[in-house]
Amino acid sequence: MRNTLFTLSLALLSVTACKKKEETKQEGPKEVPVVEVQVRNVTGYQSFPTSIQGRVNNDVRAKIQGYITQVLVDEGQYVTKGQPLFRLETNTLNESADAARAGIGAAQSGVAAARANVNAAQAAVNAAQVEVNKLVPLVQKNIISNVQLETAKANLARAQAQLSQAQAAQQQANAGVSQASANYKGVQANIDYSVIRAPISGVVGKLPLRVGSLVGPSDPLPLTTVSDTSEIYAYFSMNEREYLDFLANSYGATLPEKIKNLPMVDLILANGSPYSEKGRIQAVTGQIDPQTGTIQFRVSFNNASKLLSNGNSGTIRVPKLYNQALVVPESATFEQQGLVYVFRVEQDTARNILIGVTDRVNNLVVVKEGLKKGEKIVAQGVGTLKPRTAVKQKPANFDEIVNAIKPIF
Repeated sequence: MRNTLFTLSLALLSVTACKKKEETKQEGPKEVPVVEVQVRNVTGYQSFPTSIQGRVNNDVRAKIQGYITQVLVDEGQYVTKGQPLFRLETNTLNESADAARAGIGAAQSGVAAARANVNAAQAAVNAAQVEVNKLVPLVQKNIISNVQLETAKANLARAQAQLSQAQAAQQQANAGVSQASANYKGVQANIDYSVIRAPISGVVGKLPLRVGSLVGPSDPLPLTTVSDTSEIYAYFSMNEREYLDFLANSYGATLPEKIKNLPMVDLILANGSPYSEKGRIQAVTGQIDPQTGTIQFRVSFNNASKLLSNGNSGTIRVPKLYNQALVVPESATFEQQGLVYVFRVEQDTARNILIGVTDRVNNLVVVKEGLKKGEKIVAQGVGTLKPRTAVKQKPANFDEIVNAIKPIF
């Protein structure tokens, strides 16, 4: 019995070993999709978070102190330059204007009286001068004594002094009119300032203060902000290394030339959708911020549709063109310890090759080094392969492989 069981066990093991050997022999080389390394013109993008502001943003403040009696606009409303936004109470100002107007009237009456005095003094001077002129030849002919002439001259001098006093009084009265007029104009200007108008044409921002609020020129909080958003500015920053690389890859001998030759950029809105208009980089700040180590760029976008508003956020995408670059599908690469590899097919053997990566663009990997144009690589399923795996090549379409890659979220 024992011999029988032993014989059966050996037979079973022999059958199993033969079956495994047959299965191993049947597997053979693994079939894998293969594509050739290609050379293409590829456009990649550098992305930077951005904050959006109107082309002009004006804080609206009161020029005089007073209580708000009317708010004439609403938040988000488009207003034109000079349009009334708020009204302040003017009761006290109207009383001051009436008093100033009465002061002008009184000053003008004083001027009229002073002018009459000047005229009377001038007449007295003229009469005294006539008397002196009449007596001079009589004295010269010894017809009358010199005493009468001296008396007439004294009268003329006295009349001239009175004329000078009258003229000084008239000047003072005129100054009084000017002062009264200035006071009235000042009060009237304050009355005009009680109507707070839009400094520019644009969109009204938040209205933190309402009817009954006391406002004044020294308030830290503006009444509102009016933003001209017909054109908007998007600001983004680069660190020093990015900035230097950016300049090195830009055309032009000077910074203004480089900025002028920069390509148009895209704006990705906060919801992930692209903005319909392209923007142009217009300016770069002249120095690196010592606090953040970054330098700021300003991009201008047309905003005729008024879709963008002051305070929006988004992402600026700066295009980066790679001319005649070596590319492979993203699915053909894999990483080990931070290094990127592909499987190159050599005589039906897959060998892992270390490559340098310049960029990753639209499911393509831009290769810096490690591969040559036309070399065959495994396009998909590289995670199941081991170095020096025997493979059976299955030619695949490069573009179909690239387009089949789905983003993972």
